[in-house]
Amino acid sequence: MFSVRSVRTLRQCLRATHRLCHSEVRVRFAPSPTGYLHLGGLRTALYNYLFARHSGGKFLLRIEDTDQTRLVPGATERLIEDLLWAGIEIDEGPGFGGAHGPYIQSQRRELYSQAVERLLENGSAYRCFCTERRLDLLRKDALRTRQVPRYDNKCRHLTPEQVQQQLDKGAPYCIRFKLTSHEEPLQDLIYGSVQHNVSETEGDPVIMKSDLYPTYHLANVVDDHLMGITHVLRGVEWQISTTKHLLLYKAFDWQPPQFGHLPLLVNADGSKLSKRQGDIGIKQFRDRGYFPTALINYIISAGGGFEHRSHSKPQLYSMQSLAEQFRLERVNAHPSRLNAELLNDYNQLELTARLADPLKRKQLVAHVQQLVQEAYPDHSDLDLAESHIEAVLHWSAQRLTLLQDLTSSKLSFLWVKPTQVVLKELSPAQWQQLLQQLQAESNFHKDQLNELLKGFAKAASIKFPALMKTLRGALSGLQEGPGVAEMMEILGKDVVLQRLQESLDKQKQLQLQQ
Repeated sequence: MFSVRSVRTLRQCLRATHRLCHSEVRVRFAPSPTGYLHLGGLRTALYNYLFARHSGGKFLLRIEDTDQTRLVPGATERLIEDLLWAGIEIDEGPGFGGAHGPYIQSQRRELYSQAVERLLENGSAYRCFCTERRLDLLRKDALRTRQVPRYDNKCRHLTPEQVQQQLDKGAPYCIRFKLTSHEEPLQDLIYGSVQHNVSETEGDPVIMKSDLYPTYHLANVVDDHLMGITHVLRGVEWQISTTKHLLLYKAFDWQPPQFGHLPLLVNADGSKLSKRQGDIGIKQFRDRGYFPTALINYIISAGGGFEHRSHSKPQLYSMQSLAEQFRLERVNAHPSRLNAELLNDYNQLELTARLADPLKRKQLVAHVQQLVQEAYPDHSDLDLAESHIEAVLHWSAQRLTLLQDLTSSKLSFLWVKPTQVVLKELSPAQWQQLLQQLQAESNFHKDQLNELLKGFAKAASIKFPALMKTLRGALSGLQEGPGVAEMMEILGKDVVLQRLQESLDKQKQLQLQQ
């Protein structure tokens, strides 16, 4: 499986890493391309990024694809796209350059093989010839006796002669790392001193599989060292494995980085977030129309890292502001509860902020135009004037959470012009009089409009409900929806007058044809 190789390449990498002298903070986000980015993964990437930016350091992206059986085509590209969408800038990584590449683990296999040779030479690792059948029997026997399955370290005790006999027969094997029984406590940057004596509960772990691919334990240690990673911030589920990694650093005689483990993200009721929920993927948030700044503030509202903030009055912070304020020592050690209502509040705040910025407001208008055209592909005469969309956006900023809500069927009147002529309750002269009154009205608010319409109905001797039904049809072509006065306020004076005039003109044409 392994030949005796020169370790010149590995030594060159080590010298380059030592020259860094850990003088700058270097952190990494190292996902596996086995699915799409979700809230927990984005939180890990975000906290690494904020720590790096606060410290003037570098943020690296590394793709850990050593488990070739679980790869999802396109997952790496989508993951990078989601990170950039969220405002996380990648300093080094696949497609971004850097002096410590390649940044995809499947392209670094020679380095792992050389590292394993070093461990075999110094007696920290050994070849394991146990078959899958034997390992399966060990698991079943442990479960039968209600014990935690673990490898019994049988091959650790093979003599050199026995190992050579297996090699001569061409027996397949993996490489295991020897766990020692005297681990030092982990000084966790978030949890403090943590003790996990893994040798008492686990067998020697596999660090190189029979297919020549490394396991996570070996690859992440080798890569973190060769890439000069100074701080490892990852989910608390990896905390119990960190003592294995510290033992590997010791076996290599390398200085380990500092470790900090981020607490679980949980629902508001304390239940664990699950990928199976289907609504925690970043793609789902993007598709539903949440702004990246809103999602970022939503995440940090749960996990700490900042001075205490009241949830009763959420405030939106830019990525730059978050980086300036971030303090690792303020990250909570208890599970981070997400309050779903806050996400909608943050999205409304971001919508209001974008409307106040001329350039971003123009981008919003273009986005709404696209959303409406996609929602109503069969309508060629959509009301998509910039001034109309801006008026609708200002109305919706404090009422709706997502821009996509503007394309709901109940609000179709905003964009789809009615085609049916329904002005039957009044004569053309009376309708012209109503148009004049609306034109003269300076306060186009629903309360004022309601009073105006009541006064007009009374003066014209028409029942008010009948007038409302007629106006609703003329303005929207719908039988239900918001109140007519509110509908008129949403549409704005110009659109209301235009639609009523068009309906009146069509009615006159029909009368002439009769």
